[in-house]
Amino acid sequence: MSAAHHQPSDQPVTRVNALTLRGVVVGIVCVVITCFVVCYAEIVVGKIQLGYMQLPPAVIGMLVMLVGAQAVFRRFAPKLQLQPRELYSIYVMMLIAAMVSSRGILEKLIALLIVPNYFADATNHWHTIFFKYIPRWAVPWNPAGPAKQPVATGFYNALHTGQPIPWNLWVVPLCAWGLFVAFMMGAMICLAALLRKQWVDNEKLTFPLVQLPLEMISGRNATSDRSESFLQNRFTWLGFALPMVVFGFNGLHQDLPSIPDITTQVDLSQYLTSPPWNGIGLFTAYFTFAAIGFFYLLPTDLLFSLWFFFMLTRVENVLARSWGYQPVEMPMYPCKQFVGYQVMGAYVVLAGYMVYTARGYIKTVWHSVIHGSNDSGDQEELLSPRVSVGGLAVCVLLMTLWLHMLGMDFLLALFTVCTTLFLVGVVLARSTAEAGMLMTETSFRPVDMYRLVADPRSLSGANITAMAFMDGFMTRDQRGLLLTGFLDSLKFADGVQVRRRSLVAVFILALVVSILTAGWLHVTLPYKLGAVQMYSYVYTGNPVWAFQDAQANLAHTNPPPAFANDLWFAVGMLVTGALVVLRTTVSSFPLNPLGYALCGSWTMKVFWFPCMVAWIIKVLVLRYGGMNLYRRLRPFFLGLVLGEFTVAVLFTLPAIINRFITTPRLPWP
Repeated sequence: MSAAHHQPSDQPVTRVNALTLRGVVVGIVCVVITCFVVCYAEIVVGKIQLGYMQLPPAVIGMLVMLVGAQAVFRRFAPKLQLQPRELYSIYVMMLIAAMVSSRGILEKLIALLIVPNYFADATNHWHTIFFKYIPRWAVPWNPAGPAKQPVATGFYNALHTGQPIPWNLWVVPLCAWGLFVAFMMGAMICLAALLRKQWVDNEKLTFPLVQLPLEMISGRNATSDRSESFLQNRFTWLGFALPMVVFGFNGLHQDLPSIPDITTQVDLSQYLTSPPWNGIGLFTAYFTFAAIGFFYLLPTDLLFSLWFFFMLTRVENVLARSWGYQPVEMPMYPCKQFVGYQVMGAYVVLAGYMVYTARGYIKTVWHSVIHGSNDSGDQEELLSPRVSVGGLAVCVLLMTLWLHMLGMDFLLALFTVCTTLFLVGVVLARSTAEAGMLMTETSFRPVDMYRLVADPRSLSGANITAMAFMDGFMTRDQRGLLLTGFLDSLKFADGVQVRRRSLVAVFILALVVSILTAGWLHVTLPYKLGAVQMYSYVYTGNPVWAFQDAQANLAHTNPPPAFANDLWFAVGMLVTGALVVLRTTVSSFPLNPLGYALCGSWTMKVFWFPCMVAWIIKVLVLRYGGMNLYRRLRPFFLGLVLGEFTVAVLFTLPAIINRFITTPRLPWP
């Protein structure tokens, strides 16, 4: 643990401001570098995703370099050595920069503004279906004009040599969407400020993703009473070496086939080809050292629940095939509808239960909002209760009004915003704070909830078009959710004794610099290289799927709402309610409802196998070595994370210089 944890309990803890002039300068430089590394790795190289995780590998790689520089400065130039609070603020800024550059904001937004025009053709009739509903200020092309305008074709096919980027056409839409992003970030910061005290102080969630960077910056082993540094522990470097060797071999194998390639993912469905087993669906074992390292920190009952409920969905798929039932896919998600609607019910109950368990805290917050706060502890929070609640309400209202201007009915816009923030956002943030999920992804959108009570195909064209923009940008693919970054940063602040309120400036500075830097890259790189030559998911995948789904709704080719979905939603609520009751009434009940809520997501399709491996390891360690062995091995498992993320960055750097250099595919797609 950090030095602050060794202070006598009767002495007041002195907190310091996060920002110093030196920290600001180094932080801005690191933000710019992080944006370049993430953008090139994800949209140009396209094989190594460094920014969309809730603890981005790019940030850990950069932190390794900073810590290495610290060691050099400590020996040769002590005055240049950064203080822990400076390292912390730089880390927070890089964390935000990585998420902003990736799926958190810009990787999903920029291409979305071009897609309707470039992909419109005589076959899909997008020109007549969508253009009339798109406001001129929302896109860089003219909705009153034809398909495939130069601003769109130049983006996808690359500009000719010497041809300038049409920045004049981008200024208005970027500013307009920038307002929406500002409102969204404001809402998330206020929400994080409200959630922090309940989750950190009252419920004492572990925030597993904070543990590695905290120990790197504090320089101590959190589970050892000795003064031994985490980075001096031999188990740390043993764990570090393992993924370095495996992925080092795999990377070199790309150019030198004589070097062995070590398999890190196996498609298990290829061995299940006869009925009914061929109905099992996506069933791949991804062996990621980083996920195993983080999952080692989790309670065994939660680990068991995560992989058990995922396996239950595979069993459900097989049973459906054996009974001759042909379930349809959840729109825009890789799971069956009967699973997606169970998950939806689970989210509703989990969110309600979190409100119920926090009822005392909510009363206190509400009292502070109405009567003002006399609690000196509120002065240490990121924002006061009154500012947090008021700011959240204002930001939600402004987001709703903005969507209304885009074309969405006011109540539908309010429902979309509230569902995304308070249902999906909070449950996904909980999955990171409690379960250490490296990726946050759900199995439904607000429009799927709307389908429970009405037919979305009956909505107006303006509503459906605006919802397509929201599906492509905000409501689908929640990887890189900045709400978790804000919450992790607040938890981290306690480990380095930084004033939480000083983080407001850190958050705003990081957001502004990263949006400007990454925004410039996300517009410039496609015009230079041609988006058709870049990462397909970003340019021909996610945003295109959003408008294809909207087209199907407008053409009524999507299936109508089915009563079975309401039944599966009810099943999800009942099962989750039963799990909650059993968890609170039966001692040592082994199933956690959070595992059920995540069972249909892409997250668990990637991480079910590491969860199972970590569960087996931890059960054996605790059974035969107890907590002493668990603590001794902890640096080894954090070393696994450090090694895998570092090797990812090391392979990315030469690929930035030459994008045709081959890189290994790491097992977190």
